[in-house]
Amino acid sequence: MALSQEQLDFFAAQGYLKFGPLLEPKEIEALRAEYDEVFRQAVEGNSFRNLSLDDGGDAKQKAAATKQMLQICQMCERSLAFRKLLYDTRVLDAVQDLIGPNIMLFHDQALSKPARTGGAVSWHQDNGYWRCRPANLVSCWMTLDDADVANGAMQVIPGSHLKPVWHDKNEETNALLKIRDVDESKAVVVDLPAGGAMFHHCQTLHYTAPNTTDRPRRAFAIHFMTPGTRDRKGEPMRVDFHHPLLRASV
Repeated sequence: MALSQEQLDFFAAQGYLKFGPLLEPKEIEALRAEYDEVFRQAVEGNSFRNLSLDDGGDAKQKAAATKQMLQICQMCERSLAFRKLLYDTRVLDAVQDLIGPNIMLFHDQALSKPARTGGAVSWHQDNGYWRCRPANLVSCWMTLDDADVANGAMQVIPGSHLKPVWHDKNEETNALLKIRDVDESKAVVVDLPAGGAMFHHCQTLHYTAPNTTDRPRRAFAIHFMTPGTRDRKGEPMRVDFHHPLLRASV
């Protein structure tokens, strides 16, 4: 058992759990170098998104924007090092305690807030985008840099996972949704050391502020589901290369 009963009870009540440090210093250094190289190649090939802008545009425009919330989905298909993290027992043991012994990948993503220009991600529930059923997916959000409120650490509303809320279009960028009337006085900043992680429920309200510091904030998120999860069309998610079965009880 990776998580104590106290940690499980906290997650059930609050919808998130601070965990770690998860990675060792040598692992962090290697993953930082790999992360930066994958983003360099993505900018060269215009195969990334800047969530601070409307979808589309060329790589130079996206990379030179005054606000940069850079995203690469399916990092595991571009990097063996990050693909190995999907199967890391330190992660899967905790996920198993949260959702059970049969674990599938929904998807993964790298989320980079460069120094000084890193853009915000508005308040949302992940399942506001995904609309998966049942809504019991769990994410592991880990950072390769020390993350605090100034450079874009995760902020959450405890207990908000207990019901879905309506999402509106974001007027600033069509790449993001937003939620009206969030009581930010209830927000908790989940500051993490480099190599730390946070688990959160797919309905936990969360937000990351702009990066106004001289430090980067490089994060990697893995989203897990159980077999039988249905997509927004009501179709079962199939086990395949894009959604591999990461652990199974036989």
